[in-house]
Amino acid sequence: MNNLQLESVLNKLLSPHLIKDYCPNGLQVEGKAEVKKIVTGVTACQALIDRAIEENADALVVHHGFFWKGEASEIRGMKYRRIKALMDNGINLYAYHLPLDVHSELGNNAQLAQLLGVDVLGGLEEGNPKSVAIYGQLEEPLTGDELAARIAMTLHREPLHIGDNAPTKIKTLGWCTGGGQDFIELAAQKGLDAFISGEVSERTTHIARELGIHYFGAGHHATERYGVKALGEWLAKEHQFDVTFIDIDNPV
Repeated sequence: MNNLQLESVLNKLLSPHLIKDYCPNGLQVEGKAEVKKIVTGVTACQALIDRAIEENADALVVHHGFFWKGEASEIRGMKYRRIKALMDNGINLYAYHLPLDVHSELGNNAQLAQLLGVDVLGGLEEGNPKSVAIYGQLEEPLTGDELAARIAMTLHREPLHIGDNAPTKIKTLGWCTGGGQDFIELAAQKGLDAFISGEVSERTTHIARELGIHYFGAGHHATERYGVKALGEWLAKEHQFDVTFIDIDNPV
């Protein structure tokens, strides 16, 4: 498939034009015209780019790409080395940030819900059909320790759990993969028992305790590896690409 045609396919699927984001979504660095072999991964770091080169990939599809709002515009140092490696090897870089978080089937939030056995009920942001944070319920209530154990077993990472002043059992919960910890207040206002995100801030502990809600910091990388993996599987199934998911470990 032509590289621009692939961008069109991804844009049609993920609808980036409907979402205000902090970075450009789509083809960020243009490479060779014909794409057959694709590598997917969470972040376009040097290690992932090097692996894509080893795999003789024509394209790299990631969740975290380049050119973030507020980022220095000069292409030098680390950014230069990354982009030069892509261009020297003709590798197209496609990045989808918030559009990949919110997709109802392949998105990070949807994939996390599926993995944890949570039924999605709707978005936490009232009136926003593309809400970045969502909520749902467990089929059977769990204690905080039981949910923490399920998260650890599923994501292969022990979550930070704050539950000092929270309900004994968790039935309803909200979540936002990545850096969505500040949606915890919306979750508490909605009367949910718990909130899950990737990161934690100093203030998160106090908010959780004072609003009486469980908080689970499950890892930015750990909560966001499954959307881009699912996207790659979709590309392989629907468009017969040769796709390899490569997980560059990140404890954050």
